[in-house]
Amino acid sequence: MADEQAAQKKATRTKMTKAEKSWIAYDVGNSALVLLATSVIPIYFNSLASGSALTAWSFAETIASLVIALLMPILGSIADMQGMKKKFVLGTVCTGVVATVAMGFPTSAMAFLVIYVISEIALDASMVFYDALLVDATTDERMDEVSSAGFAWGYIGSCVPFIACLAVVLVRPFGITMQTAMQIAFVITAAWWALFTIPLMKNVQQTHYKPLERHAVSKAIRGIGSTVKAIWADKTLRYFLIAYFFYIDGVHSVIKLSTSYGADLGIEGTQLVLALLVTQFVAFPAAIAYGKLGRRFGTRPMLLVGIAAYTFITFFAAFFLKSATEFWFLAIMVGLFQGGIQALSRSQFGKLCPKDHANEYFGFFSIFGKYAAIIGTFLVGTTTALTGSGSLGVLSLVILFALGFAVMLKVPKEGAAR
Repeated sequence: MADEQAAQKKATRTKMTKAEKSWIAYDVGNSALVLLATSVIPIYFNSLASGSALTAWSFAETIASLVIALLMPILGSIADMQGMKKKFVLGTVCTGVVATVAMGFPTSAMAFLVIYVISEIALDASMVFYDALLVDATTDERMDEVSSAGFAWGYIGSCVPFIACLAVVLVRPFGITMQTAMQIAFVITAAWWALFTIPLMKNVQQTHYKPLERHAVSKAIRGIGSTVKAIWADKTLRYFLIAYFFYIDGVHSVIKLSTSYGADLGIEGTQLVLALLVTQFVAFPAAIAYGKLGRRFGTRPMLLVGIAAYTFITFFAAFFLKSATEFWFLAIMVGLFQGGIQALSRSQFGKLCPKDHANEYFGFFSIFGKYAAIIGTFLVGTTTALTGSGSLGVLSLVILFALGFAVMLKVPKEGAAR
């Protein structure tokens, strides 16, 4: 009887709850814009800009990341209060949806970049609040698998609106112009994002929170120092965040700049987009597998594998990426590790941080990720501008992966004293 009860309990643990499924659904929704922003949007911006678009695109990404890094610790602390997380999600999603639709109207490169930066800020801010809801949607034991499932279904689910957008942009039915095709694509993407936000708003409840306080903003600002001290005093959190700062820099830079880099090399836009679409299909089973491997072998070892793989990817891009064939190979390699390294980073931090301060801590998690993205994109943009070589800009990312790997080795193994 005891064995039967244990087996039944185990089966219950492995079945996705309604809250977990609804949390995962949001990844499906927002990933549509993420995919469009890493594939079609840079190519469309390239058609609006004069000269090389890589430098301007790099600096636009830098500005968006800087704003998020400055805002999120304060907003995150407020969002940790009772009933606030989902309100912040709703506010950022509504802003992002409106900005996404608005991207279809500017005809100048500068106006387009301004609106794009607003949509990027809204998207990234919503993701911080969403990430923090992971601690409310599931348990520590299931975080690796649920977080990985979010990335996995995000990859495959985003392909549905993306293929629709691609068909409109490439075919341009009824003789519509490229701008009209892009307007339709942005509307499809915004609608998809809004639709898959609904399950999260309905079915995930904030179960971990701080009590409501007066003067929340001033207290949040004053509390930043205390949070920094608490993070620094925890050896596991300290080394993990430093390692994350370096290696996620390279990951974000590869994601954000790969299409623009490929376009600068003269690879045809259609080839770039189709290769990135393949990345999504490869990433779906790979992210799920990564979650299961993390549970079996430990999160830390699987993160080290991912960092090593990205080091190889960066070397390959700098020295061997010349044609569409190499770009396809690169896209498949990225698909194998992209979701896994991001998902396990998110779940590992979720397991380490205090649950009732999850948003505040995830705000700092965002700082380390966003300031890293600032350094990475700024480094690539500056190196490219100074040397005229995008390859040298990409190669500079190797040192960041190496530093991330070295510091990750200092993170205590699972189960060790903190």
